[in-house]
Amino acid sequence: MRRWGNLCLVVGLGLLAAGCPKGQTDYNQGRKAENLGDLDAALNYYQQALKGEPHNANFRAKLDQVRFEAGTAHVKKGQDLRKKGDLQGAASEFQRAQTIDPASPIAEQELRRTAEMIAEKNRADEGTPEPVDTSPTALAALPPEIKPLSRAPINLKMSNDAKLVFDTIGKLAGLTVIYDPDFPARRITTELTNVTLEQALNIVCLESKAFWKPVTENIIFVIPDQPAKRRDYDEQVVKTFYLSNTVQAQDLTEIVTGLRQLLDLKRIQQLNSQNAIIVRATPDQLAIAEKMIKDIDKAKPEVVVQIEVLQARTDRLRDLGILPGQNASLVFTPPSTTTSTTTGGTNTPTNTLALNQLKHLSAKDYSITLPGATANAVLTDTYTKIIQNPEIRSIDGQPAKLRIGDKIPIATGSFQAGVGVGTAGINPLVNTQFQYQDVGVNIDMTPRVHPNHEVSLKLMVEVSSVTGQQPIGGITQPIISQRKIEHDIRLKEGEVSILGGLFDRTDTKALNGWPGLAKIPLLRYLFSEDKIDHQEDEVLIVLIPHIVRLPEWSKANLRGIYTGSESNFQVKREAEVRAPVQSPAAPATQPAQPNPVPAVTAPATNPPTAAADQSGQPAKLRFEPAAMVLKAGQTATVAIAVDNVSDLYSIPMLLQYNPAVISIEEVQHAAGQGAKGGFLSGGTQEIAIVQQINAEHGQAIISATRQPNTPGVNGSGTLLGIKIKAIAAGSSNLTIVQVNAKDSQQRLIPLVTSEATVQVQP
Repeated sequence: MRRWGNLCLVVGLGLLAAGCPKGQTDYNQGRKAENLGDLDAALNYYQQALKGEPHNANFRAKLDQVRFEAGTAHVKKGQDLRKKGDLQGAASEFQRAQTIDPASPIAEQELRRTAEMIAEKNRADEGTPEPVDTSPTALAALPPEIKPLSRAPINLKMSNDAKLVFDTIGKLAGLTVIYDPDFPARRITTELTNVTLEQALNIVCLESKAFWKPVTENIIFVIPDQPAKRRDYDEQVVKTFYLSNTVQAQDLTEIVTGLRQLLDLKRIQQLNSQNAIIVRATPDQLAIAEKMIKDIDKAKPEVVVQIEVLQARTDRLRDLGILPGQNASLVFTPPSTTTSTTTGGTNTPTNTLALNQLKHLSAKDYSITLPGATANAVLTDTYTKIIQNPEIRSIDGQPAKLRIGDKIPIATGSFQAGVGVGTAGINPLVNTQFQYQDVGVNIDMTPRVHPNHEVSLKLMVEVSSVTGQQPIGGITQPIISQRKIEHDIRLKEGEVSILGGLFDRTDTKALNGWPGLAKIPLLRYLFSEDKIDHQEDEVLIVLIPHIVRLPEWSKANLRGIYTGSESNFQVKREAEVRAPVQSPAAPATQPAQPNPVPAVTAPATNPPTAAADQSGQPAKLRFEPAAMVLKAGQTATVAIAVDNVSDLYSIPMLLQYNPAVISIEEVQHAAGQGAKGGFLSGGTQEIAIVQQINAEHGQAIISATRQPNTPGVNGSGTLLGIKIKAIAAGSSNLTIVQVNAKDSQQRLIPLVTSEATVQVQP
C-alpha cells in the first residue's frame, strides 16, 4: 500500500512539474525584483523567462517595458553624476544604459556629450588648445583678432599728426596700420603711460575721432568715426540662440521685442517651431544679447496650491404625538319608495325622504363615520460630511482650472412665431436647447510667485450642488445652490488662508391637532402632532500655497554690463580696462635652467580603501606587453591587466592614442577560459562590456562591469584584450588617460596606471 502511495506522489509531482510553464518561475522572480526597484535584476529574470518561452507575448511586453525603464534609470543616474563632476562615472552609466537598451537615442547622445566633455577636460588639464577646423570650407565664427608680436606695456608721449601716432604704436607692437581714404590729417597730443595696446589705440581714436578694427591678426584699419562709416565697416555675426524655458510663443515674442528695443537690432527672427531666436548683429551686440537671453531664459516659478473644501450638513427631524381625525361624515339611508312615471313607459325606483317622514326615522335609517387617529413617533438624524482635498500645480502667470463634480443640463428655449398666429392660426413653436453647467467644486487660479517666497493668487472658488427640481414651462429644471468667492490675495509660502466659512441654519416647527386640546399640556400629545425640523449646512474653504520652483538668479545675472555710448554700441573685457601688470624681473644671480624640474607635491593623505591588499602594495593597471613593434597593416592584441586589487566591481576607462599611426579595432573578452577578461568575470559569469571608439580623435571609452548583486573580485589578472591595427609608420603611445574603478559598494578604487608604446614600421 505504501508503495502505491509513493508511486502516486512521484507521478503527481511529475505532472505538476510538467504542467508548470518553464519561464513562469523567472517571470515571478522578475516581478518581485521590479517591485523592489531592482530593474537590472528584473531585466535578467525577464530575459530568462522569454528565453524559456519565446512565444509568450506577455513576457516579451514586460521585457520591453523593463528594458526601457532600466535604461532610463541609468541615464538619470549618469546625469546626476555628471552634475556632480564625475564624468567617468557618468560615462559608465550611459554605457550601461546603451547596453541595456541599444535603441535609446538619449543614452547615445549623453554618452557622446560626456566623451566630449572628458576630452575637453583633458585638453584643459594638459594646456592643449581646442582644435580648430582649418579646412577650406570651414566658416569663421568671429571677426579676426589681433595677435601683436609684443604685449609689453606702452609708454608714449608725443604731439604730431594722428597717422604718425598710430604708426608709432603699431611699430611698438609689431602691427601694420592702414587708413581709410577719407581719414583726415589732424594734429593731436597724447601721453600714454603703462597702457595696453588696445587701450593705447582706443585713446588715440578718441583724440582723433576715429575707430579701428583688425583686418588680419597683424593688420589694423583706422577709419573716421562717422555713422555712415560705422555702417560700412562694422562686421556682423549671425548666431542662433536656443531657449530652454519658454512655454508659449508669446514668451519668445516678448524676448524678441525687448532685444530689438534695447539693442536697436534690425535683423532678428524668432522661430516658434524650434523655440529659438536668430540674430544678425555686431559681435558686441551679440555678446549683450547672449547675456540678456541667459538672464531671462530661466525656468518659471511654479506653485502647488493645496485646497481643502469641507462641507457638513446636519438634518434633525422630530415628529411626535397622536393626531386624531378632524372630520366626521353622516349618511342617511331612508326606505325606498317606488313611483311610476309615464316617461318611457317604465317604473323607476327612487330613494326619497319627505319632510313628514323625519319623525319616523330610526337608527337604521342613517350612519355616522367617526374619525380615526394616527400615532407618530419619528426621530430622524442625518449627518453628511464631504471632504475634498485637491492640489493644483501651475506655472507663474499661467491660469489653472479644476473641475470636480458633474455637468448638469439646463434647458434654454426660444419662441418662434407661427403662421397666422391667433385663434385660428398656428401656435408658436418652442425651440428647446440644453446647456451644461459645472456643478461641484470649480476653481480658477492664476498665481504669481514673488522672489520673497510669497504668492499672489487671482482666485475664483465655487462650491455648488443641486438641491431640488422646479418645473418651468413644462420642463423640470434643477435648482442649484451656489457659494462663490472671487478675489485676489497674497500669501506667504505655507500660510493657511480660510476663504469662506459659510453657515446656513433652518429651524422649522409645526403643530397640527384639535383646536383647544392641542394647547393643553400633556393632553396635547393625545390630540395633536408636534413636528420639529432642524437643518444646518456649513462650507469651509482653506488654501495653502507651496512653492516648488523658483528662478535661479546668479550674481552674473544681476551684474551690469558696459555697453558703450548711445551712438557707439560696444563691450569691453575686464582686462581691457585695467592697466597691464608687469612681471617681476628674474634675479640675476640664478641663471635660467633649460629643462626645469617640475615641483613635486605630496599627495593628499587618503583613508585606506579596499584597493590595496594587506601587503600594502598599491593597485596597478598596466599593459601587456608594454612595448611592441608592428608593420603597417599588421594587427596585434594588447592586454590590460590589474594587480593587487580588492573587491573590483566595475572599471570604466578612457584610452588615448595616435590615430594616424594605429587604430583600435575591438575589445576582446573570453570569460571562463583563462583568456583576456577572465579575471573580472571570475571565470563563472558574463560581464557587461561597452566600448565606444572615436577614431577621428584617437580616443576609446571602454567599460567592464560585473552582474548586479554580485561581489567584486580580488587579486591580479587580465581584464581585457585590445586589438590594435598598425596604420602607418611612426610611434604611438597607448595611454590610460582616466580610470574610474569602483568596488561593489560603488566606492572609488585608486589605481596607478601606465602606458604602452607601439612602433610601426613601413
